[in-house]
Amino acid sequence: MKLLRAVALISGIYDLLLGGSLLFALEDTRILLGVEEPRFPIQANLNGLFALAVGAGYFAVWKCPQDHIWYLWIMGVLLKGGGAILFLLDQLLRDSPPAFLLFAGSDGGLALLTLYALTRDRERPDRSPARGPDPTVDSANR
Repeated sequence: MKLLRAVALISGIYDLLLGGSLLFALEDTRILLGVEEPRFPIQANLNGLFALAVGAGYFAVWKCPQDHIWYLWIMGVLLKGGGAILFLLDQLLRDSPPAFLLFAGSDGGLALLTLYALTRDRERPDRSPARGPDPTVDSANR
């Protein structure tokens, strides 16, 4: 569970920083990334709000990972992995700004790290008393 907690903390901070920059420092973020001013800034602000909400959700996972595994699958693997793929496709098909490849890399890296943590955790079950005895251990040898 330590790895899941670490992934949740890293992902939460990442999304809070991204969301905060899009919501509260849009112009500075735009200049930093070298992209054009959005036609409708509200779209970037709404993306920021979305990222803040996703980031906040990771802190529930950080506090109690075993109760929020579903969140890591949906937001950590599906959303971040899908986002990375969309950023790559946008670069290939629509010639988006090269800075967007940073998001493809960071989202993709976090998605892979989350997937690794989730599958690693499955291979090493929690043997705490709250979960009961390990079913793979013969009861005569306990």
